[in-house]
Amino acid sequence: MKKNGFTLLELLVVIGIIGILVALATVSYSSTQQAGRDTRRKQDLVAMQNALEQYYSANVFKYPDSGAGEGCSKAQENMTSAWPVDPENATPYVYTESCTGTKYCLCAYMERNTGGNASDTLCSFSNAGKSYYCVANLQ
Repeated sequence: MKKNGFTLLELLVVIGIIGILVALATVSYSSTQQAGRDTRRKQDLVAMQNALEQYYSANVFKYPDSGAGEGCSKAQENMTSAWPVDPENATPYVYTESCTGTKYCLCAYMERNTGGNASDTLCSFSNAGKSYYCVANLQ
């Protein structure tokens, strides 16, 4: 007598293999998304740095000055209406120093905890064990 079909054990093995493949694909996809957002953060910070350097050249060699305790955000609003935001949650990037007219430092948290360049010498702030990517004034 010839049997057609699969045994229960064969079906369970196939379902188990498919489950493992789906789990691996999910982890890989999540990691790829984080890497993509980290790359976007770095590109955004470089774009903000370029905008600040152009501001410096166009305004008699002076960076935006936030004035009496307003912080960098006020100076950034005056520079451009399309200031980038974090790609994960659309919030502003982390700024670690005020814009004083002579310097600035902009930093963003890296999700994958790799690729950061923050150090006490770059922007005078402690990264507290987290990975931050920072850009500072070039002049």
